[in-house]
Amino acid sequence: MDDERGERARLLDTLSDFGPILAIKLYRLNADGTLRVPTLPCLDHEAMLHGGIPPHAAAYIQETQSGDLHELVVYPAQRRIEIDTVSTWGEHSPASLRRLQQLVHDRLPEYRVSLHGPSWWRGEQRVAEACLAQVSLRDVLLGNDIPAISGRITRLQTISSLMEKESRVASWGMRTVTGPMLPAAGVATYLAVGTLGAQVGEQTLTWLQYAVVGALGVVFLYYGLKAVQLTEMANRVWKRTAEYSLILSERQRLARESRPSM
Repeated sequence: MDDERGERARLLDTLSDFGPILAIKLYRLNADGTLRVPTLPCLDHEAMLHGGIPPHAAAYIQETQSGDLHELVVYPAQRRIEIDTVSTWGEHSPASLRRLQQLVHDRLPEYRVSLHGPSWWRGEQRVAEACLAQVSLRDVLLGNDIPAISGRITRLQTISSLMEKESRVASWGMRTVTGPMLPAAGVATYLAVGTLGAQVGEQTLTWLQYAVVGALGVVFLYYGLKAVQLTEMANRVWKRTAEYSLILSERQRLARESRPSM
């Protein structure tokens, strides 16, 4: 236990040299002894259907030199640190990111450092841009006009609901259309391409029919996967709004506790 607390203190000291820690997210770790900053659960991993995610802590940190924001995820048991650039999209410069990487490499050489960028398949850049267009992480962590920030978070939550409804429409449409359309298209293709049998030969005709039907199946599969991707993106936007709301609530609670009692 003492070793764990000592390692935690060393990590906090290292990060504090880079800049102040503004918020902490925890997954299966104890919050005792952490800084007096907004502390919340790691929603991305708490909401997963499967387990097996190692315990970790994530911290939003602001560089003193530039004011840029970063997120670091620390996996203590694996001696691994991940710098997440998706959650802080548009909030830091490449130079600031390099300084953070250099600090971690120099001060924590026993930790393996990796960089997590946006995934095209999961639509993470689009999610980050949609969130940033409505409310910035900087405002959530540092802004003083709490009612206005809360209103922008509500607008973002509305957008996530609309994205989820659009994904349902696309998914239902694909399920409705694919069933009757694919067999009908297959029959029409066999009839249309079958007229070319005398010119191209029986074997070539068979392969051509398979190719056309397979291409149609790939098209339907693509649009079905896009509907699934949109659902995933809507969930990520909603989780971001939930995280922002929790940070605001924690900031308000800490502000009330810090006021002198009358």
